[in-house]
Amino acid sequence: MAVRQAVAWCYRGGSISAEPRINDRIRVPEVRLVGPSGEQVGIVPLAKALELAQEYDLDLVEVAATARPPVCKLMDYGKFKYESAMKAREARKNQAHTVIKEMKLRPKIDPHDYDTKKGHVVRFLKQGDKVKITIMFRGREQSRPELGFRLLQRLASDVEDLGFIESNPKQDGRNMIMVLGPHKKKTEAMAEAREAQAARKAERQGSTPDAEREGDTAEAPAAAAEAPAETPSEA
Repeated sequence: MAVRQAVAWCYRGGSISAEPRINDRIRVPEVRLVGPSGEQVGIVPLAKALELAQEYDLDLVEVAATARPPVCKLMDYGKFKYESAMKAREARKNQAHTVIKEMKLRPKIDPHDYDTKKGHVVRFLKQGDKVKITIMFRGREQSRPELGFRLLQRLASDVEDLGFIESNPKQDGRNMIMVLGPHKKKTEAMAEAREAQAARKAERQGSTPDAEREGDTAEAPAAAAEAPAETPSEA
């Protein structure tokens, strides 16, 4: 009955809180108590657990509500929430999202355009992204699919240090498609990018004081040379 009422309440627009019950919101006669350092205190009456929480100046937090009796721990709940939020934020920052970039070429592309397109493919693969290469045939070019195939093989060979052929060239209507996958995982590429950024930042911060000290050292002799000689005072 209680479950049906809770479900009906959710359909009416309510929500079940994911927050654990703490302190006087815990309504059970006894709890299995865990101390601040993780030590097992044992099963104690709720009143005794709340009294210990006050003595330690901590919160009584229900960490396993479905256990019988529920498991509660003495902790600084505000600090615990803050640290949990920081960990979740760091995990989201390090989370890798698979991205498929697309690059379109013509079968008779000129060398300069080819080098430009290849540069983009290299950049995408270094970032840990997949690249979908599309060869677009127009007019009579459709009767020469080998031109597109050779171009795709050439591109794959040029970037083989960074990526591999994940999906072999295949005809798709007027186009020919191939997918390149990166050797480097997205998470590795992101970590390397952050390390490189930190190194550049440290280099900029470290070079400024050194340059200033060198400038001061160079200015000191010049200032001494320009200083006028002292004349003896008259008796």
